[in-house]
Amino acid sequence: MERGGYVYIVSNKKRNVLYIGVTSNLVNRISEHENGKGGYFTKRYGCVDLIYFEGFTSIEEAIIREKQMKKWKRTWKERLIKEMNPDMRRLNDKIEDYR
Repeated sequence: MERGGYVYIVSNKKRNVLYIGVTSNLVNRISEHENGKGGYFTKRYGCVDLIYFEGFTSIEEAIIREKQMKKWKRTWKERLIKEMNPDMRRLNDKIEDYR
């Protein structure tokens, strides 16, 4: 059985730092970021606010997309985020159904 996956972007309060990650369980991963259990980069820069995510039918698809997005210019990433979340608001409390 294939396991789905998510690409997500978290940011700090000022929205001047973006971190792109991939996970098979979006709710748990965002909870880890909020509780200081994310990676070094997200802890150092305070990236705990989920501002974008995409779902995929397989984790492999999500990994491919993550690698693509990490190569993008910041303006491209911001444009993508604003298509889904125009005000770049925190979405952490709106993802309970994405386990």
